Amino acid sequence: MGLNNRAIRPGAVPRPEVLSLTRIAFYPGTFDPVTNGHVDMLNGALALADKVVVGIGINSAKSPLFTLAERKAMVAGMIKDLGRSEAKRASVVTFDGLAVTAARTAGATILVRGLREANDFDYEMQMAGTNRTLDPGLTTVLLPASPAVRHITATLVRQIAGMGGDVSPFVPASVARLIARRRPPANLA
Repeated sequence: MGLNNRAIRPGAVPRPEVLSLTRIAFYPGTFDPVTNGHVDMLNGALALADKVVVGIGINSAKSPLFTLAERKAMVAGMIKDLGRSEAKRASVVTFDGLAVTAARTAGATILVRGLREANDFDYEMQMAGTNRTLDPGLTTVLLPASPAVRHITATLVRQIAGMGGDVSPFVPASVARLIARRRPPANLA
């Protein structure tokens, strides 16, 4: 056992923060847009860790609907809406490259990933194994989505918005307002 009664795995990369009592989790994603499912995952991560760093990934293979600045503002709003005491325990960063590298930079020892359905499990287990190989000092925690938000995906929100539908049941109010402002007026002809 290491300091603070934490087991140190063979091959683990020693980190100064492991010696700390503060558990830092890294929650990566594209957040295009932020959904109520993301809020659910952030609350779950805050239940596990003392501090959560939400990392907005820049993925050149994706064409996001929202700019990086807009997504960062959405995440900042999501954090603010948690309430003052919880918001003090969360922050937002952007990163380009591997999530494990960004997690290491943030001082995290926990990588949070969400599970909505059985199909997510196989993919996330593969990613967890890959991430463990890349950084043995980082533990992936898979959080199941709450039943009320399990069906929500950012892709579906974008599709509903693109067809003029009401996204308010699926996203925080501030995000719904942002989407409504971006939507062109409906053609009444």
